[in-house]
Amino acid sequence: MFRVRAISTFPWRVFQFRPFSCESLIVKMNNCTDEEQVFDLIERNKATLTEEQVGCAFSTLWRFQKQKINLLRNAESVRDHPKFLTLHNLATSKIKLMNDSTLVNVLYIIQQFAVEAHDPIVEALVTEAWERLERFDMNVLSLFSTCLADQHLYCSPLMGEIAAIVNRNLETIKDLRSLSVLMVSISALISRCFQEQLVKKAELLFDTVDASNVNVSRRIVQFLRNVKHSYYPLLEKCNKVFLSNINHLNLDSISKILGFYQVLQFHSFEFTIMAKKRLSEMISLSDHPDNFVKLFVTLGPIAGPEEKKRLQSTMLLMSEELTSQQALAVVGAMEAMESRNSHLIKKIASILHKYLDNYKPLELLRITQALIFLQFQSKELFVKLRDLLLSSLKVSVIPSEVSILVCAISMLPSPHISEEGTSRIEAVLPQCHLSELDDFASSILRWIQYDHRCSARITGKQLKLLQKLDLHGLQRLQERNNFHMFWKELKYIKGDWFCESLLEETIDTLQHLMDEINYTNISGVASFISRTNYLSSLLLDRIASVVVQQIEKIHPFSILPILLPFSILNYDPPQRDEFFGTCIRCINAYLGILDPLVLVFLGFSLATLEYFPEDLLKTIFNIKFLAKLDSQLEILPSSLRERVQFRLMELNRAVCLECPEFEIPWFHDRFCQQLFNKDTGNMSLAQQEIYRMLADILGGVNCVKASTLSPYYYTVDFECILDKRKRPLPCGNRNITVGKQPGMYWEPSTQIVGSALPPGAERIAFEFLDSRAFCRNLPHLKGKSAMKKRHLEILGYHVIQIPHFEWNSMAMSKKDARIRYLREHIFGTDKS
Repeated sequence: MFRVRAISTFPWRVFQFRPFSCESLIVKMNNCTDEEQVFDLIERNKATLTEEQVGCAFSTLWRFQKQKINLLRNAESVRDHPKFLTLHNLATSKIKLMNDSTLVNVLYIIQQFAVEAHDPIVEALVTEAWERLERFDMNVLSLFSTCLADQHLYCSPLMGEIAAIVNRNLETIKDLRSLSVLMVSISALISRCFQEQLVKKAELLFDTVDASNVNVSRRIVQFLRNVKHSYYPLLEKCNKVFLSNINHLNLDSISKILGFYQVLQFHSFEFTIMAKKRLSEMISLSDHPDNFVKLFVTLGPIAGPEEKKRLQSTMLLMSEELTSQQALAVVGAMEAMESRNSHLIKKIASILHKYLDNYKPLELLRITQALIFLQFQSKELFVKLRDLLLSSLKVSVIPSEVSILVCAISMLPSPHISEEGTSRIEAVLPQCHLSELDDFASSILRWIQYDHRCSARITGKQLKLLQKLDLHGLQRLQERNNFHMFWKELKYIKGDWFCESLLEETIDTLQHLMDEINYTNISGVASFISRTNYLSSLLLDRIASVVVQQIEKIHPFSILPILLPFSILNYDPPQRDEFFGTCIRCINAYLGILDPLVLVFLGFSLATLEYFPEDLLKTIFNIKFLAKLDSQLEILPSSLRERVQFRLMELNRAVCLECPEFEIPWFHDRFCQQLFNKDTGNMSLAQQEIYRMLADILGGVNCVKASTLSPYYYTVDFECILDKRKRPLPCGNRNITVGKQPGMYWEPSTQIVGSALPPGAERIAFEFLDSRAFCRNLPHLKGKSAMKKRHLEILGYHVIQIPHFEWNSMAMSKKDARIRYLREHIFGTDKS
């Protein structure tokens, strides 16, 4: 009898059979239409509820929440419901009985209901999940990692164990949805090698995902943002998913995607235009401050004039309801929008002033930057801001935070730093990365400039600080023998101090490690060289070699930064034609995909190098392309917009002069006239001296013209005409006074200039070349100056360039030597 009894009870103990009413109760829960019905079912059946039914109850309650608008408010109301405690206690008692999926799902939903991380049930669920971690499948593991991320446990030992599990099982993972969740969760813990493996795996699995699954693509882009890796092939695939689903993207998704793209410096003109259209439709629908602030911050920087006006008018009406964080977001967006709405600026500043005590150092820096840019003036606000920054500086010990505080103080109207602040800077210098040292240097230089303006002196403590920065920077460079770690510090540096103090040593280090330059980092290294204007043939030859050998691994989006140093520095590598030909073939394959402004910059860079790819030029000088470019210019910041317009003009000029066979018309007369009407630049002292000497040599001011315009609107410093016997000819009464706009006296599109001169006469153009015309480390003429000389010669000029290092040399320190120098260049001999 005992044997039969034992057999009969065995299944109940091992297989946990459920009461016959289990399924019917779950069906009832699924048929509920609101939370009260679910809570009534729980209350009536609490004595018999199984762990499966408890899990179903949580899932049903969460389903209702997802259908509501204000998620946080409704979630808290459910958490605070009197009967929620019953469900809470039931779940606590049944944790050990729950299967893996139910366990983690309950943990996730409880956290969505704003139950605190220190609540006993959350701690118990996390502990139980940790014990089962090794047996979780990837779906459960991904959801558990999200729960930990929601608790900000990104760098916890538990998240580290999850990363290790993913690493061990990466080859067997087939579900990109789960993998994308895990990638985001563990991104703070992974090595560079593991990061590359995850990227490759995601790329491999990407085509297996439904093209309408926007969340997977968004998480992949978020992961790339987290690890600061602009992996273009994967970004491009994700971007295609966003474009095909643009009408289904909500404000939150568009806001996140644009934010990720900005950090990654990934520019998708097509997505930005479509996002702008979608967001513009939401202006009249966003009547709640939370939604409208997000819309203002997302749409504002890319909006057209009309949208900006509507956004700012509505924001002014809503401003009274803004929280401290919303006001901070708004002022940042106004800076990006280049707002000049004085009423809104004043209103937002008053809100920031009210909450100023609540902001962290980085937030205070953002406020300072924005208000200075917006030209806001308030002695009371800036005094309080200064006091807060200085008090924070006195107690801060974290290098990055000290750097932020010093940077903010240096931007204020009175950027003086106390002795205590100076001591704080000195104390953290040994712990600083190169980028932080560069930030300190920029702040101290602003401080020096202010003190010099106010008192015409530089104090010893300022110079002492700069000397210490040099010393620590040099030590930091000498410690670096790993390219990846070195480049991690170097790539964000852009200050003047670095280029003046440590550039030689930095280039030496890069040359020492240049064997590690490959397709993954080549565009970054090229960009660094472009910024520094330092001509290193070793580094540029290495870049050219990598391109030729590894072009199939280099994405076309990287070609522009790769070409720039060669164009800017006017450098031809040994394998010139092979290198530039490889780049051009790569560009031609992507003409329909690259953004319009990128194609303009590419065209100009190649033209500087005397390459004029016909396919590229026909793409650019096309009515449809130019219309597309115009629409892109509308969403660009003013400084970038003006730069693109100027580069297009320069490219148009270069093609007309050097490739007349393409029959591309010159269409920039009006643009150039507007541009030069704004130019009121004065002559430098050296130019004034050259002007006076030329007048003496050539027989008077009527034989030399200053600041004239050539055809195609090149500004010529000085100009004279010699007849066939090398005698100066009068130039008429076309001289201009210093500070006036240059005058054009030829037809703007004339290309043949000989007919305007007597037979045998020649027109001479004098160009004084300051340090900006040459590479930083060598007297090597940069690309734009070389192009200008080439073009003026095509126009019929004899060009005489006067380098600053020759004019200011010891050999030419006297007036007679300078006059002799000019005579020899004009007449060929020392003609008296």
